[in-house]
Amino acid sequence: MLAQRMMWILWPAFLLAGVLEILVFALLDPTDLHWAGQPIDMSRQGIYTLSFFVFWTVTAASSALTTLLSVLPSDVNR
Repeated sequence: MLAQRMMWILWPAFLLAGVLEILVFALLDPTDLHWAGQPIDMSRQGIYTLSFFVFWTVTAASSALTTLLSVLPSDVNR
């Protein structure tokens, strides 16, 4: 059951992270990004990779919260 719940969380988050990656970097050039007023000293591929994992983490947290809130109280109290 745990593996099934993890797939309910991670698979949609993975797909949405891919879509967000496409949308964000269709509008932004990774070399134009700054952090705390300084340019990010990473390659384009590094920025793409890091941002994908950030997007995946955020969307997985959203899916996990949805899954957590869908649990019945009777299942929690067992």
